[in-house]
Amino acid sequence: MLSTPGGNLLPDPERLTPLGSFLRRWSLDELPQLWNVLKGDMSLVGPRPLLMEYLEKYTPEQARRHDVKPGLTGWAQLHGRQDLLFSKRLRMDVWYVEHQSFVLDLKVILLTLLNLHKLSAVGASPDTGKTDDLGLFALIRKQKSNPDRI
Repeated sequence: MLSTPGGNLLPDPERLTPLGSFLRRWSLDELPQLWNVLKGDMSLVGPRPLLMEYLEKYTPEQARRHDVKPGLTGWAQLHGRQDLLFSKRLRMDVWYVEHQSFVLDLKVILLTLLNLHKLSAVGASPDTGKTDDLGLFALIRKQKSNPDRI
């Protein structure tokens, strides 16, 4: 069973198999996104895609992260990945958009490869309650549980 009787997902340790944990730990669960890169829908480097539900919640400045294709790795991933506060992650994404270049992309790819062992220490899933300083996740959760009130 993947969820509680109330419909909430169980914590990762209770629902992930050992293989699933291994795949997530080493980010191998991201490899299918290479197909999106080959199709041209994504880039190797760019802001990591976030939930579609957040789109309408971005400020105009934060929405600038969508001026480039999303990527498998990005500037924010090198500087904290899922442990970054949402506000800082979005600022780093906009910084990347403003400074995007071939040389910066090469730097991000090289640093990603060099830091792969650090990235492997990432947990199965982020604690959104600790990183969502903008209230995006809470707004989406409230909207889903009470769609007529928002």
